[in-house]
This record gives sequence, C-alpha cells and structure tokens, in this order.
Amino acid sequence: MSVFLLATLLWLPLSTYAAPTRANAASKATVPFPVGIPSSSEPSGMSPPGPTELPGYTESYVNDFTTSALPIGWDLFSGVPGGDPGGHFGSQHVQFSAGVLRLNAWRDVNYQNRWVTGGICQCGLSRVYGAYFVRSRETGPGPNEVQLLWPVTNLWPPEIDFNETGASDVKTTETVHYSAQNIMDHGNIQLNMLKWHTWGVIWTASSVTFVVDGRVWARDTTPADIPAVPMDLNLEQRALCTVGRECPKHNVSMLVDWVAEYVPGTVQSTTTTTTPTGTTSTSTSTTSTTTTTTPP
Repeated sequence: MSVFLLATLLWLPLSTYAAPTRANAASKATVPFPVGIPSSSEPSGMSPPGPTELPGYTESYVNDFTTSALPIGWDLFSGVPGGDPGGHFGSQHVQFSAGVLRLNAWRDVNYQNRWVTGGICQCGLSRVYGAYFVRSRETGPGPNEVQLLWPVTNLWPPEIDFNETGASDVKTTETVHYSAQNIMDHGNIQLNMLKWHTWGVIWTASSVTFVVDGRVWARDTTPADIPAVPMDLNLEQRALCTVGRECPKHNVSMLVDWVAEYVPGTVQSTTTTTTPTGTTSTSTSTTSTTTTTTPP
C-alpha cells in the first residue's frame, strides 16, 4: 500500500498534500477539500458545503437532518451485528432532533440490560466512486464509532472505513479492507474526537484519499486495494463488551450534523427537490455511474 500518512494534526504546508482535484492548492488561502460553510444557525457551526466546493466533482446529495423523521433512502439497523454476538442494534437508538442525527449507546432494559447501539445506512443510494463528507463528533469514549462505505451486495470485503474510533475519544483510524483474505491497510490520526470535525473520503479508480477538516491525512494508491463495486454510506456504533473490547461505561452518542456527497464529472443538468422529510436531494447528469439498490 502506498499511503501518505500524518500521525497528528500538525499540518504540513498545503503543497505537501498534492491534492488531486486542486493542483494549485498551495497558492490557495482555503483548505483543499470541503469543510462546510460557517453558520451560527448550525449545531456544528458549519452548514453543508456548496455544489462546486470540490473541483472536478458536482454535489449529488445533501442531508442536513432538519426533521425528526427517517430520511427517504436511509434504513435503520436492528439485530445482532456480524462479528459481535454480544452486541445489538436497536432502531430506537437512532434519533433525529434539533438538526442532528444521533446514534445513542445505552444499557437497554428491553434487551436484558445489554449495551445497545445505533446504526443507519444510506442503503437506498449506492455508487461506484465518489466523495463523501460527514460533519460529526462523539460525546465520549466507549463504543466503536464508525463511518464507512459498505458493498451493497453484502459480499465482503471490500470495505472503506474513513473514521473508526475504536472506542477512543483522542484518535481514529482509516482502513481499506480488500481481497478474499480480508487484507487490511490502516492509518491513524490523533485529535479531539469530542469536537466537531468534517470527515471525508474521496474514492476513485486509482486512489482512496482520507481527509479531515479539509486536509489529507492518508491515501491509498495501490491498485489491488481499491474497491470497484457499488457501495453505500453507513454510520454505526458497536459495543463489543462480551469480548472485552470497546465497551461503554456510560451513555455515549455519535452526533452527525450533515452529510454531503459528490460525484465526479461535469454537470449537464441539475434538478433539486425537497422530499417530504426535509431531505434535499440533487439529481445530476454526470460522467459517473450511480446505482440504486434495495436494502438487503
């Protein structure tokens, strides 16, 4: 794996990042990748980035989670997670309030007082290649909090984890899972996970680039590592208490202010509609391929 990795957020000059979509990044006053637009009305202090914030791409989907209803195209997790026989997803552990999507871990009396967690996927929208940005923070350590891309066929690997805390509130990890043997390439970064950050992954045919707050912190350019199958966005918590790992000691939440997604290519036409749930969905005609699937 060819990975460009920063161990901490002691940023190098912008020219060091060699951002693939902004060749002259070193001469720009702004960071190379979308972070959001400052807004005092947003819970995180940032509203979603605009449609042209990522050069060479167009914004294809935005959700600011402004209503209390489950957005169209999203599904809640329930049941026992794969690989975690002692854990449990509960649909009641996902809430939408005050402009924030909340995944909540607590001991649930409805599940024998076990630690039950929240999980959600954008299973109604998958694609091959694209850029995903999630504005989020956690309220404390305990469960494993993960933001990832997952194959819509459920034939695993591949998997791209672009923010996986491993129960920490001071660091996180990126992982590309590939091959039938589940070979994994990792990178990690130290920062305060209790504060709001904009996490992103830019997935192309030749690289997977991981960014936080507009800066690259890892990149995989090994061709054999890179998925080329339709994938969708998943946000989840897991409590692995029965195996002595990633077990909360108190109630913990992952808070998500918004999600913004981009597809590569030049826009030919753009149509923006607002769904009954308040989700803003932008349909575009581009050079990318988008596949819509039914959740398994």
